[in-house]
Amino acid sequence: MNQVKGNLKARNLMEGLKEILPEERITTNETVLLNHSQDESFHASHLPDVVVFPQEKQEVVEVLRFANEHKIPVVPFGAGSGLEGQAIPIHGGITIDFQYMNKIIDIQPKDLLVVVQPGVTRLQLNAELGKHGLFFPVDPGADATLGGMASTNASGTTTVRYGAMKDNVRDLEVVLADGNIIHTGNKAKKSSSGYRLTELFVGSEGTLGAFTELTLQVQGIPEVTVAGRAVFSSLENAIQAATSLLQVGVPIARMELVEAITIKEFNKSAETNYTEDTTLFLEFNGSKGNVDGDLEVTKDLFTGFGCYQFDIETDSLGRKKLWEVRHNHLYILKHANPGKKVLNTDVCVPLSKLADAIEFSRKCIEEKGLDGSIIGHIGDGNFHAGIIFDPNDSEEIEKMNEVNEQIVKFALSVGGTCTGEHGVGLGKMKYQQEQHGKALDVMKSIKQVLDPNHILNPGKIFSLD
Repeated sequence: MNQVKGNLKARNLMEGLKEILPEERITTNETVLLNHSQDESFHASHLPDVVVFPQEKQEVVEVLRFANEHKIPVVPFGAGSGLEGQAIPIHGGITIDFQYMNKIIDIQPKDLLVVVQPGVTRLQLNAELGKHGLFFPVDPGADATLGGMASTNASGTTTVRYGAMKDNVRDLEVVLADGNIIHTGNKAKKSSSGYRLTELFVGSEGTLGAFTELTLQVQGIPEVTVAGRAVFSSLENAIQAATSLLQVGVPIARMELVEAITIKEFNKSAETNYTEDTTLFLEFNGSKGNVDGDLEVTKDLFTGFGCYQFDIETDSLGRKKLWEVRHNHLYILKHANPGKKVLNTDVCVPLSKLADAIEFSRKCIEEKGLDGSIIGHIGDGNFHAGIIFDPNDSEEIEKMNEVNEQIVKFALSVGGTCTGEHGVGLGKMKYQQEQHGKALDVMKSIKQVLDPNHILNPGKIFSLD
């Protein structure tokens, strides 16, 4: 046993949980424990002592009350698609897997709202919303659970138009460490009443409570969607063009930067012949008239910044194919480097500093003799440097960590953040003091009040030792 040892013997732990859940939804099966010991990150795995599968909120309430009484760590688990180790139970204890709490409770088309359980996945939700002419806009790429996306304040390619999770969650039903249930918001579009608890819990990574219900804002499916690819003669020109497009007010739905090196690797692996130069991948949506006008403005503006190729796709298959390079970024890198792993950095900087930050990152990667590629959610200043390294080569691991730190330090020095969307988890803990200063003490005070026994995902975001 892990941290449970000394607090509650293994047999008593299982007996206590059997009073809450049926035996078939409690397991210490080695394979199940292993599947809940890691996420998609490169952080070391760690086994939980037991995994439980609640089906309703009252079971979550009872599990947390039991764990709090016996001071047993509890880690919520969604799809395991996190990139910073949030779901790794580094102190063992109980992992709560929400896969059976996957009901879409209520769709309210007139209010543009939907109420879901935390185990509902993004694609599952959009499949159902589509029947009502609606969709949920936050797209982190992976088919993550909505509870997991809220816990990390996930965002992605659509943030430039629709915002991150914090902008699309109206209310959370949260079970606190002592088993009490609270609602953090309501169904109104705006409110000036009290502290903004919803924004506090979104991004808390399971350290303040367990989500059992989410009320989300949804959107109407646009009449027209058009994908575009613009090729530029330089990185600087591409970034200036993207910034200018935002400044003139074109409501771009997606705008992603892909370096020439990634295009080159994709051409090798997929046997395509895309132009190997700095590329912006674009998406426009809305009424046909508005989209046609936005396309014309974009073409004219981009031409002035050295764009020498502008392709568009209007049908769904064409749009999907056009976006393959961007969506398959990590898989392209892994395919080109068998046996190696990829660290995906996640800083976000002010738009005026984006070109400098990307160029600095490229310089750091090359100076260390490493390989990697850079992509960016260029509309919001968030970019990822995919750094390739051999997990069995200690020298490469050291160089990779040095580059990651250099990129983070640069971002902080220009007023940015160490993580734009992946969250803190284990990987970004060491930068929290530098980024937040005295505000970090306020965060720790909130944690102490809501979780005095430190059972909720201990050892994540910051240390209380």
